[in-house]
Order: sequence, then C-alpha cells, then structure tokens
Amino acid sequence: MNDSAKKQPGRPRSAASHQAILQATLDLLAKIGYQRITIDAIAAHAGVGKTTIYRRYRSKEELVADAIETLREEIEIPDTGTVGGDLDCIIESAVKTTLTPLGRQILAMIIGAASSSPQFAQVYWTKYLKPRRQAFHVVIERAKARHEIQADTDSDIVFDLMSGIMLYALVFEPADEPVEAYIRRAIGLILKRE
Repeated sequence: MNDSAKKQPGRPRSAASHQAILQATLDLLAKIGYQRITIDAIAAHAGVGKTTIYRRYRSKEELVADAIETLREEIEIPDTGTVGGDLDCIIESAVKTTLTPLGRQILAMIIGAASSSPQFAQVYWTKYLKPRRQAFHVVIERAKARHEIQADTDSDIVFDLMSGIMLYALVFEPADEPVEAYIRRAIGLILKRE
C-alpha cells in the first residue's frame, strides 16, 4: 500500500467544531476568567467532546493562547519609508485592538494568567509575542539602514520597552493626551536619532 492510499486515523477535523471551541473559550474567559476555565467547561459550551479538543490542543494554556490570537490582527510589517511612520502604524494597530471593552478584558486576563501560570506565559510568548518581536526587528533594522536611528539600537529592548509603555498607557490612560500620542512620545525618548 502506498502512502497516498493510507487512511489517516480518526475522523477529519471539522472547521465548525474548531471555531466553536475557540468561541466557547473566549466566551468562558469573559464570563469566569482564566483560572476557573476548564477543558470540560469549554467542551460543554462548544458542544463537542473533550477528545475533540485534545486532538487539537495539548493544554488549556495552548487553547487559550490560540483563542486570544483569533482576536488579533495578522502580523504586518509596515514599510512607510520612515521609522516614525512605521511605529505609528504599529501603535495604531495595537491601540485599535486593545481599546475596546473586550480588548481591555483580554489584556487583563493575559496579564493575570501570565503572572500566575508559567505555562500560559510560555505559550503566549511563543505564539504571540515572539513573532511580533521578530517583525519589529525588521522595522528597526530598516531604520538603521536609513540612518534614522543609531546603529547600535537593540530592537528587542526597544520592543520590550514599547510593549511595557503600551500596557501601562492602556491600563492607566493618560489624562492629558490620547493614548497613541503618549506612546509615540515615549517611544521617541527611547529611540536615539542618528
């Protein structure tokens, strides 16, 4: 029997079931929070068996991170021709997805879950933060090549500082200026110009 004639074990995965699992996870996160959510509860809410979930995910942490990721926009590496323009695009995208009631709730859940669950923190870092950090590296390297910022600028440190500033501004909104302006001003202090 050749490889193409071999049957795959089990039933094919249903896109509808997968979407129901992700939506059930988001619903339960909003209702009861990360700590109280269980795979049993997600399965019941989605109308699927636990085995359907475990065929897709090894852990609750992995499932929750994947569900949160569905709310995020695709990673885009802006190329406006200037570091300021690129950063404006990144800031605008981050603020737009977070400054909503659901966005704030998800942000609070991520911070709480990552603080109390090293497994969730690791999965979230791998699936969400690391790819964005790598995309940000491209923006910084282009800015260096255009001599807009100093050649020794560490893109990872700038990304981490920018993430911290964004989190702070989104949780404690500045009273004197829009969130985007505050973040933009703070990033300007971090990036040393050539």
